[in-house]
Amino acid sequence: MTAELSEERLREIESKSYQELHKPSSSFKTRDEYLRHELQIMKPKRWKMNLPFKDYRFEFEDTIPAMAATIGKIVMVGAMAAAFAAPLGLGEDFVLQNVRYEMIIAAILVLIFSGFLLPTSNLPGTHGPLIPLIPIVVAAGGHPLAFGLMIGIFGLAMALLRGGSLMSKLTSNGVAGGLLLYLGFVGTMGQVKNMIAWSEKIGLPHIAFIIILATIVMYALLEHWQKRWLAVPVGCALAAFLAFILGAPFEFKTEPGLPPLSPTYWWGEGTGWTIGLPDAKAFIVVFPFAVLAVAMWPPDMLGHKVFQQISYPKHSERSHMNIDDTTLTCSIRQMIGSVLGGANFTSSWGTYMVPASIAKRPIPAGAILTAVFCIVAAVWGYPMDLAVWQPVLSIALIVAVFVPLLEAGMEMTRAGKTTQSAAVVVFASALVNPVFGWSLTMMLDNLGLIGDKKRSVELGFMGRVVIPVAGFAILCFAMAAVGMLPGIPAIFEQFRIK
Repeated sequence: MTAELSEERLREIESKSYQELHKPSSSFKTRDEYLRHELQIMKPKRWKMNLPFKDYRFEFEDTIPAMAATIGKIVMVGAMAAAFAAPLGLGEDFVLQNVRYEMIIAAILVLIFSGFLLPTSNLPGTHGPLIPLIPIVVAAGGHPLAFGLMIGIFGLAMALLRGGSLMSKLTSNGVAGGLLLYLGFVGTMGQVKNMIAWSEKIGLPHIAFIIILATIVMYALLEHWQKRWLAVPVGCALAAFLAFILGAPFEFKTEPGLPPLSPTYWWGEGTGWTIGLPDAKAFIVVFPFAVLAVAMWPPDMLGHKVFQQISYPKHSERSHMNIDDTTLTCSIRQMIGSVLGGANFTSSWGTYMVPASIAKRPIPAGAILTAVFCIVAAVWGYPMDLAVWQPVLSIALIVAVFVPLLEAGMEMTRAGKTTQSAAVVVFASALVNPVFGWSLTMMLDNLGLIGDKKRSVELGFMGRVVIPVAGFAILCFAMAAVGMLPGIPAIFEQFRIK
């Protein structure tokens, strides 16, 4: 850890520009000291141009989150497009072309916002928890364009009311730590199971064990050498190398090219989605799903910001993501992407933020590289095949996102009266989902029934009772309306799966 900054040094940082404060890496004893210094002198400007080399610099470490984010994007948008394609009777070509299209859309918007105009916003990524709900939305008569626009509208309202940052302030370390532990454990277990299933499917069941064991040893060595930020490229290369030499099949099949770029193609009656434009009923159908989707944003964004707070040095708060800014860019990105014809439904980009935090890099430089990598992958085609190869995909997600989430969750629950709340979050999340677990435990924690009683008293009546209880009630109604509460049929008949 770096030494505490003196008052004089803090005043100097406040009074000078980034350019004046920047020093070459050779001026520092270690690379880590240089990266910490860069975070402390960053002065991102909101809604003004932030230029490379004037307001921030590119470092080799920026390629790590960019690589992880690109792999995650290909996988998550592919899963989202496939979830729509199956019930709508669309083929593999639709999925491939829409993924390429979405990566180009995402790249352009990431450049504009996180790269230049609003570097306090995390990149708008993909809303993974929505994927299981998509078949229900389609079966009920929901339309992807209506769904995307409603999410964008509700997201804008939450951003303008600063609802995301309010929920962040009302979430204790125990609740946040428990949420990270649950997400990290479930994600890690899921990818290990996927690896085992893949290796059995190709008739080489031993491959999964060898690759995962090698990854564990690699991760431990990188931690020992204090080079954990290299886990993504080293892990992916190791997984691909071992899988290939052990006989796992792989081939490049996605050829270079561009997807259709016209919204009229994607929203045509016989092209793209083949369902035309939505009617008024489609907007009514997606209403509860859109409320639920936006309600899932605060715990997602909170987890990413907490990871920054744990990983970044003291006095680097200006480099942290702003939850309300991220909510705003996610909303704008959602509406633009949906109008253009994309299949993505957005949230804070975890496969970018977690590796960026580990690498101790601020948002903008890596955001620009992510945009470049996404465009290259979309146009070239072949990198998409490598990114979705199971050993590369699973190891990237494990070392870039899920194991770091576990570490951060354990770090947050080490001190204070946090273990009770953390345990309840995990318990309640296992019952329904992380959003239910977060909202229920935040309510119980703020009411003073569990966790730090002194903190509860200091919140005031609104923070202790009104907001947590109202938030939990609204979320429960939205989940009950669409049939997400276990064993309880959906309140509205059109959402019941027959």
